[in-house]
Amino acid sequence: MSTPDVGTDDETGVTVRCQDNASVGVTFCDRFSFDADSVHYAVELRAPGLTARVNEVVAWIWDSGLTVFLDELAADYRGWDGERNWQTLDHDLTVSAVFRSGGHVGLTWALRPWTQDAGGWGASVTTWLEAGEQMTSLAADVRAFLTEAHQ
Repeated sequence: MSTPDVGTDDETGVTVRCQDNASVGVTFCDRFSFDADSVHYAVELRAPGLTARVNEVVAWIWDSGLTVFLDELAADYRGWDGERNWQTLDHDLTVSAVFRSGGHVGLTWALRPWTQDAGGWGASVTTWLEAGEQMTSLAADVRAFLTEAHQ
């Protein structure tokens, strides 16, 4: 499930926790903007034995983006075949979605910064959510997080 978070500095964020294992999660936080065309934010992955963070993921306002991808997944709560994918233009954040019987969506969140540099790294976690309300809430929470930076 996703939850809007309020940090110690009153900066909002969104945390997605796996319904099967609450110690597995993804957090969107520390957003900022240099201009009206983009929002920059950090993404943190957590799982037992893993903590990974990319400090500057970029969302462009003219790009259909993560919110549209999550909205489409939420709208297809009855399921789909195969895997659906989304990634940032820089490929530093990718999300893959699969539907499993029982009405659950598996979202694999992968961080791969500096893909062109030697010594780059990658990490991923998978969160499982209910296809209906939990996916709808996640899409709304991420949209609010990304658009509040433009206000």
